[in-house]
Amino acid sequence: MPELHLLSPAGFKASAVYAGIKRRQRPDVGLLLCDTTATAAAVFTTNKVFAAPIQVGREHIASGKLRGIVVNSGNANACTGRQGLVDARRMCDLAADVAGCDAGQILPSSTGIIGRVLPMQKIERGIIEAGQYLGKSSEHAQLFADAILTTDTCRKSAAVRFKAGRQTLTLAGVCKGSGMIGPRMGPPHATMLAYLTTDAAIAPALLRKMLAGAADNSFNAVTIDDHTSTNDTAAILASGASGVKITTERDRKTFVSALNEVCRSLAYQIAADGEGATKVVRVEVKNAATEPAARAIARAIADSPLVKCAMHGNDPNWGRIVSAAGMAGVPFDPDRCILTLQNVVVFRAGRPVEFDAADLSADLKSPEVCVELNCRMGKASQTFWTCDLSREYITINADYHT
Repeated sequence: MPELHLLSPAGFKASAVYAGIKRRQRPDVGLLLCDTTATAAAVFTTNKVFAAPIQVGREHIASGKLRGIVVNSGNANACTGRQGLVDARRMCDLAADVAGCDAGQILPSSTGIIGRVLPMQKIERGIIEAGQYLGKSSEHAQLFADAILTTDTCRKSAAVRFKAGRQTLTLAGVCKGSGMIGPRMGPPHATMLAYLTTDAAIAPALLRKMLAGAADNSFNAVTIDDHTSTNDTAAILASGASGVKITTERDRKTFVSALNEVCRSLAYQIAADGEGATKVVRVEVKNAATEPAARAIARAIADSPLVKCAMHGNDPNWGRIVSAAGMAGVPFDPDRCILTLQNVVVFRAGRPVEFDAADLSADLKSPEVCVELNCRMGKASQTFWTCDLSREYITINADYHT
């Protein structure tokens, strides 16, 4: 069976070209279009400093219907004033000409350096050219996935097939993210971008609710440097091309499961490709007093530069983890908790537990490290994904702008 990709769900086509925005000759303008009007939903950054395409995107997604997405990388079109809005709308106009629809049915996205006006001649040429090479193959899907990358070292994609009634549906997605990652995305009112496609037929309000829930437990639960970007966007288009409507409670649960699977896979890939990362750190908080408490503790541990540096040095310095949990500002009692690193208990009920530091340090060299904190205060749990903090991260971000 052929490998699944972004265009495996029926009803979609895409393309991407190099327009000269990036210094390196890689795709930097992309189009993802639906053959017909798709049901759509999106969540965006909650940063009060948000890019022009975020403002335009919030307006365009309000109807719950889209024909497609236009995106550029290499320039964030953020902090660019009124000109930024003019340029974001122009991108929609050009993409709409390609799709044969109203500009209000196009969602714009940008990612890259903040504070630079878009090179619109290059963008315009790129969108027109991309419109001439639209297709449904895996190569077209890969080009689009490449067009959204900035400091990423690889493209990121995921897809699943699932049953609704007696028919098989497909849900797929691509994303980008390597640095400036600490998404806190909410419903409409280095950057994380994610685009999802499905051939299911689903009502806009239901799709909006499902995406918000999936994003909360995936993209909003990954952090590289806890820097919420000006451009964070996650969007899903449902073509309905399968003819299968998601209406029954059973089908809803199946769809949510598939959506969660794809989104979590993409979130994990972001953590694995964190700038300068050598390992993924999975932080599991269990039996916290409340869901908000579990989330706050998991984020506090995952965001701690001291914890991330210890993970890079393979140092089982459990004190940094416990103290990070204690400063989360939520109910937490160190005299109750149990902390485990790579299945080795290192702290229990307020006291250290003897362990072989050399052996555990060797275990921490794994490409994935698990930090498990059992709070023993309730039934709430939360998983966060992050990565270690290396010297390479500093090098990348010291030189990124110049």
